[in-house]
Amino acid sequence: MALRSLALVVGGTISLPAWARQWNPDTVSNQPKGLLTPNLENLLAEIVDTIIPATNTPGAKDLGVHQFILKMLADCYVKKEQTRFVNGLTELEKIVKATYGHAFTACTPAQRLEILKARETATQILPSEQEPFFPFLKNLTIQGYLNSEYVMREVYKYELAPARFHGCVPVTTSAKR
Repeated sequence: MALRSLALVVGGTISLPAWARQWNPDTVSNQPKGLLTPNLENLLAEIVDTIIPATNTPGAKDLGVHQFILKMLADCYVKKEQTRFVNGLTELEKIVKATYGHAFTACTPAQRLEILKARETATQILPSEQEPFFPFLKNLTIQGYLNSEYVMREVYKYELAPARFHGCVPVTTSAKR
């Protein structure tokens, strides 16, 4: 199962659409309407922010990774996977409400982390899942964050053409014959 997930991530990264490499919020702004309700979209934003919080660099929510995930779902996944994703978010919210008596967005940062760690290590598959939902969400979050324009430019210092050409530079010889 882990090998299959790894193959999907690697294969998906290789065949990403052009907008998914060095993306920014403007390139994913025309996200599909109706895939998630506003409450579920807000839940997704808070989950990605819990997975990659802001430190001395912007967090996943600050970079709009939740919008990237929605765009990926709409453009790269079939309806069955989209439904699985929505069901996974809904099921996660139900678990949180049953455990804490309120929504994920109302939880403290420690509670949010506890919830996500429990879902990551859970061996029980939820009723709406054929495969665990959280690893799928976590992989998309990491992929979105690492391929964001900010991370590519500011962290990796990515340059499209890395070499410099200085055409008019005086040439001096320092070696004597």
